[in-house]
Amino acid sequence: MAPSRLFDSHCHLQDPAFDDDRGDVLARALEAGVGEIAVIASDPGSAEAARNLVAGSEAEGDGPLLVWTAGLHPHVAERWSEGTRRELEALLEAGAAAVGETGLDFHYDHSPRDVQRDAFAEQLALAVARDLPVVVHSRDADEDTLDLVEASGIAPERVVLHSFSGSVAMLERAIEAGTYVSFSGMVTFRSFPAETLVAKVPAGRLLAETDAPYLAPVPHRGRRNEPAFVAETIDRLAALHGVDGTAMGALTRANARRFYGLGETAEQEG
Repeated sequence: MAPSRLFDSHCHLQDPAFDDDRGDVLARALEAGVGEIAVIASDPGSAEAARNLVAGSEAEGDGPLLVWTAGLHPHVAERWSEGTRRELEALLEAGAAAVGETGLDFHYDHSPRDVQRDAFAEQLALAVARDLPVVVHSRDADEDTLDLVEASGIAPERVVLHSFSGSVAMLERAIEAGTYVSFSGMVTFRSFPAETLVAKVPAGRLLAETDAPYLAPVPHRGRRNEPAFVAETIDRLAALHGVDGTAMGALTRANARRFYGLGETAEQEG
């Protein structure tokens, strides 16, 4: 079995796409060296499912360490209400490691933009009040996303821009502020400007993710993504930063543990 040196910082493991073989998926992750996975929610229902999944994994005690989040995705921002706030508050009190995923998506506009902004701002306020990190989805909403993050007063190191696909200007502004930036399997796509973006992110602010079951990296593109495949993304990040895969795996793991409040790794301590 490979040593557990990798962290998939963003995965929807509770998604129905994994219902038939979730145990096998976790076994393959561990075999690939993935020792930690963040199970990301898109609404209160998926957060509760993630919570139950993590509880079950803890009871069994033989798989990767799982953490879970609670938030409302911009695609369903129209669901935001006082009732939704109370549901999320209860989930955060129950042990969610972060707020999210939340943010803005002006590409699909599944919810009106003003509603998205309001729901995002409210969730940022929840994170500030509880000193929790925030997992941010942003698509075609670069300036609005960063404006709302800055207006919230949240510490930049409590924010990650997940599966980054924004502009160079957005990236540079985020880096200057000090936020984390996470890259998915898109960095292996020929159409993705990985060379332009990845090397700009300081080593201490770089995360790796699958966003599974979406965005499987090459050579798995077109298949269901899963946590084991984060290794391909990490190898690509390593090449772009001029280090080996082992070093990049340790680096992104240490960063993700810091972001999610899991404590120091041996690399950080030593």
